[in-house]
This record gives sequence, C-alpha cells and structure tokens, in this order.
Amino acid sequence: MTDHQVNDHQVTDRQVEAHPDDNRRQVLYWRLLARLFDPEEQAALESASLAVVEDIGLPPALLDPGASVDSLVQRHPELAAELDGLMVPGADEERDGAAEVRRAALVSKVLLNVHATGGGAVSAGQLARWQSDAGWLERALGHAPGELRGGRSPGIGAELGELEADLVRRMHLREVLADPKLAARLTPSMSLIEQLLRDKNNLSGVALANAKSLIRRFVDEVADVLRTQVEKATVGAIDRSIPPKRVFRNLDLDRTIWKNLTNYSPEEERLYVDRLYYRHTARRTTPQRLVVVVDQSGSMVDSMVNCTILASIFAGLPKVDVHLIAYDTRAIDLTPWVHEPFEVLLRTQLGGGNDGPVAMAMARPKITEPRNTVMVWISDFYEFSRSQPLFEGIEAVHRSGVKFIPVGSVTSSGRQEVNPWFRERFKALGTPVITGHIDKLVHELKSFLT
Repeated sequence: MTDHQVNDHQVTDRQVEAHPDDNRRQVLYWRLLARLFDPEEQAALESASLAVVEDIGLPPALLDPGASVDSLVQRHPELAAELDGLMVPGADEERDGAAEVRRAALVSKVLLNVHATGGGAVSAGQLARWQSDAGWLERALGHAPGELRGGRSPGIGAELGELEADLVRRMHLREVLADPKLAARLTPSMSLIEQLLRDKNNLSGVALANAKSLIRRFVDEVADVLRTQVEKATVGAIDRSIPPKRVFRNLDLDRTIWKNLTNYSPEEERLYVDRLYYRHTARRTTPQRLVVVVDQSGSMVDSMVNCTILASIFAGLPKVDVHLIAYDTRAIDLTPWVHEPFEVLLRTQLGGGNDGPVAMAMARPKITEPRNTVMVWISDFYEFSRSQPLFEGIEAVHRSGVKFIPVGSVTSSGRQEVNPWFRERFKALGTPVITGHIDKLVHELKSFLT
C-alpha cells in the first residue's frame, strides 16, 4: 500500500468529528491489512494507530509485531480476560463505539501475530511462539488452545493447520531434535507429528529419542480426550436378568417408599419398610470383534493417528477383541501392539501407493462371527485399478452381516477427500462414509460394541 493509497483512505477532520469511533476502528483494520499484505511499515498508519491505542488506554506494545501475545499478557494480566471469547459472535450483543475500538485493537494483534508468518527458515522458538499465539486466537474464538488445529475443523481451523504445517516444513527439524534444549521448546501438534512420522527413519540417537518423546506426548494427550468421549458415549442396555448389587449407592429410594406405603402408620407417623429395592446397573454386553484397517498413505495421517489411538481405547473395554491392520502396497498385522498406539505409529510407514485388496485378504480371516463383528476401514479410497476388486470384497463382508464403517481421509489442513466413486457406492450400500469429527465414529462404535 503506497502513501498515496493511505492518504486516499484517511478521513477528514469533519468525518472524525462525526464518527470518531468508526474511524478509529477503520484505522486499526487498515493497519492490519497493510501489515498482512506488505511487510513495509506504513508510517501514517502506524502513527495514527499508536494515537488510537494510547487514547483508549491500551499498551503501545500491542502494535509491536515482535511481541508475542503471551509476553503482552504477562505484562498486562488484565488483558487475558478480554482476549478469552473476544471473537465469539454475541447473541445480538450491542457494544458501544469505544468498546468496538478496543476490540478492534485486540483482534488486530491476535490476527497479525498468527497470520504474518514471514518467510525463510523457522527456529524452534519461532514455532513455539506461533503455537502460543495461535492458542490465543483459538481462545478468542471460544475454543481450547490446539482444538481448531486438530485437522477436523473447516474454515479457520483448516487455515491454522496449513499455517502450522508450513512453519514445520520451514524448520530445520533434524537439527532442532538433535538439541535437547531446542526440542524441549516444541509443542506436539498434528502437523509436527506428521513430519516426525515421515522423517523418523532418518533420525538416530538424541534426535530420534526426542522425536519419540514428542510423539508419545501427543498420543497421550489425544488419548485422554478420546477416552473421555468414549466414556460419555451411549453404552449398552441395562441387563435386568442380572440381580442388582445390594449396596447403598444402588438403593432406589423412591421405589422403596412407594412399595412400602401400605406399611405407613398414621398414629405413629412412621413408615415401616419390609423390603428395600435396588436399581439394576449391570449392562448387557456381548463379546464383539473390532477389525480396524488403516490406509497409511501420506494423506491419511490425521485419521490414522486418531483411529489408532481410538482402537487402543476400545481394546481396553471388556469383551471387545480388537485387531489392527495397516496397509500401503503391502499389509501388516499390528494387532500385537494394539494396546500401545505409540508403538503402532512407530511401525507405520507413511507415503507410497495402496492396495486395498491385499489388506482385505488379511482382514477377512479375522471375521469368525459376522453378526458380532464391526470393520472400520480408514482410507480416502483412491485405489485406481484396484477399486472394483476392493469394493467387491467390502460388499461381500457387508452382506455377510458385518457392520462395515468406512471412514474418509482428513488431512492436517482439515480438508476432507474421499473418492467419489466409492462414496456413491457406499451410500447405495447403506454404509455412508464418516468424515469430519471423530465423535461420529465414537458414537457408531460404542453403540455397536457395548
């Protein structure tokens, strides 16, 4: 933006007097756009923005592109509360002009820190700072830090995923991992884990140990979240054939009173209880088998990581027998490590082609009781010349009584992509592809397996 363009957008004294707050807000947003699209500082906009910020009582450091949001909040703790939920649309909320100017200044800071990533090599410190600033943006949007960057959110979530992935690609990751102090500054994220899984065979010694530590931290964090989702999901029906446990926490007080009302003595104003009634808590469960087949081609990282961890959680449930197969042009049975998703991920090999019929040949012998088996197939289903053979195998499995659940690919940028040829056939088969948030898969599995 040239000085001439800036002058074109400057307002007259008469306009400022008529709409001072509107024009202050406009100055801040014009500065934001200028900074995003042109690294050169526009003196007129900078001085005008500084005057606005000082006039509304905000610290001048708010305009310093080199200052992280963390450092700003450390010096001015009162801003933390303002930033939380700052960009969540209010339900017909009306702010006065001064409040809107203050909001514009804070929004501009968060957006500029996240979106102005520059070019060239990225250090571990720069990535850590960006991740922290992105966390503040997520908080401003009403989410927990890291929630939108999980790769399953459209819009701003996809954009954040792309920005983080670009920063990771520009970082000399091997050199960072070789230095324990630098590696300690990295925060595990899906973009970083994807790069580590791709590069793990080229790492050794300290670098490999640090990479494994980051992968394990990420796996543990995701597992905690998914475990909570599984626990909250619908469980099996109450089994009334099993007598209830006669313990105090199961006492059905309302039923006990109702059933003993005939024993009430009006003279004594006392209820005599002949029998206590207890709630049934045992749930009906049938031994079930879960067969998870994972396409480990390069586009499948997010789905592979999440579903591998989810398989390990279901493997820990009573009466659920879980089998795990990963494939590209070959298939490998990872069932011995299904309880340890960290070990599974270390044994995967991202990239290359894929041959679904090879994986199906390994998976079908695991189906012994079709009606008690669910098969989850995680892929973008781009099989090319192998499409028809794979679909025929899937169709045969489905018609045998197996509950077949196709799960589409979700990249770290948040885009969902599934072969349209397969999508239409799955829909006609009555087994539509699950894409988006993993909550959908959790619900499907929990309702079937318990």
